[in-house]
Amino acid sequence: MKKNDRIQLKITDMGVNGEGIGKTEGCTFFVKNAVIGDTVSAVVTKLKKGYGYAKMQEVLEPSPDRVKPACPAAESCGGCQIMQLSYPAQLQYKEKKVRENLTRIGGIDLTSCQFDPIIGMDTDVPLCYRNKMQYPLGRNADGKTISGFYAGRTHYLIGTENCPVALPEGDRIRRAVCEFADAQEISIYDEEIGEGLLRHLLIRQGYATGEIMICLVINGKSLGSEKKEQAFVEALLAADSNVRSICLNINKEKTNVILGREIRCLYGEPYITDALSCGTGGEGAAEKSLQFRISPQSFYQVNSAQTEKLYQKALEFADLKGNETVWDLYCGIGTISLFLAEHAAKVVGVEIVPPAIENAKENARLNGIANAEFFCGLAEEIFPRAAEDNDFRADVVILDPPRKGCDRSLLDAIRKVGPEKIVYVSCDSATLARDLKILTGGAEEEATSGNNVLPHSYKVEKIQPVDMFPNTVHVETVVLMTRQ
Repeated sequence: MKKNDRIQLKITDMGVNGEGIGKTEGCTFFVKNAVIGDTVSAVVTKLKKGYGYAKMQEVLEPSPDRVKPACPAAESCGGCQIMQLSYPAQLQYKEKKVRENLTRIGGIDLTSCQFDPIIGMDTDVPLCYRNKMQYPLGRNADGKTISGFYAGRTHYLIGTENCPVALPEGDRIRRAVCEFADAQEISIYDEEIGEGLLRHLLIRQGYATGEIMICLVINGKSLGSEKKEQAFVEALLAADSNVRSICLNINKEKTNVILGREIRCLYGEPYITDALSCGTGGEGAAEKSLQFRISPQSFYQVNSAQTEKLYQKALEFADLKGNETVWDLYCGIGTISLFLAEHAAKVVGVEIVPPAIENAKENARLNGIANAEFFCGLAEEIFPRAAEDNDFRADVVILDPPRKGCDRSLLDAIRKVGPEKIVYVSCDSATLARDLKILTGGAEEEATSGNNVLPHSYKVEKIQPVDMFPNTVHVETVVLMTRQ
């Protein structure tokens, strides 16, 4: 067998990135856009020892779980990797992914803890759920400004008229932005040479309030003149009556990082307000609704309906009695912190993004919560330093890190302090598994403490996957750990 050979495969599994997996002649092949149960014809694109990659040419026999994608660009766009898989099958795939990562990477014995079925959305066709979208801007073959998404693992822009997983208001807004750019002859950023003005368009919308924020990322200080900026504001206000905030984000760095540090507000305030409801953590308890101010740079879960389920589960796992001090590490704008504060003696939030911490403090004031305080900085620096104080207390630790997981020094510091419970909210089950292995004491040989001996270790009690990102390979997981 060699490159460019045509092969036929029965797809029997799917990889972590959503690619179909099949075997022929003793070789395992990964095939993008193929799903479990398909029989496909494919062309070999790369061969390694024992495995290879192939490009699908034709679905010879479709899987019973194969569906027509809701988006015509689904197979080329890098956003929704498994839209061609039915939603029940997507949930099975994601639950299996969490199970395999926790056992294979983390060494977790799932028979010794409670693993609950994944919590999916209340629909078999989960669309229009994203409250935040970031669109790169470019030009098509006719020289017209377009917005869309990059093809998987490339920076090739695929222009799209609409995105089925985004809220529909965003399509009107990005059309207005593109039309404005063409009418005003505004240049588009070229990442190869670092020139051109318009880079990205960020749109946020409140789930409960409907308020819309528009943030245009530019390679400069302005759109050229006050007159142009006023025309820009007028065009966007005409596109949707729910627009409450229009900002420019200044990013003059030659980088793949989308947002820069400086924000200029052209209309309204540099934030929008949303509300989330979450049960109080006790069985049969009434729901509590809190308001949150969200800035362009702050983290806020993109699927608000599922966020309420996710936070309810985190509250349930924390099972606060009212006298605890809780540390919420990677707290963002204080969403989980403030729900916890209703049931704890004190909550301390830590987050590295300064605008998010400012939002968190304002959100505490907005909701009349006085027993939550927030600090800006690295969790792996602030938590160990605070632990040196004589009056330090941490009964429960909440971890909600980015995809890369937690810094090893932070996990070691937690094991030194020994809180009674850890509730870990993860958006990547592979890094979650790695971190759980450390917290359970399964990676002692790599401990960063001086004598390689840490006084406390933890037992995994409960695991709850939650589907926050339908049609993609990503899955959230909430884990409860107790001190042994």
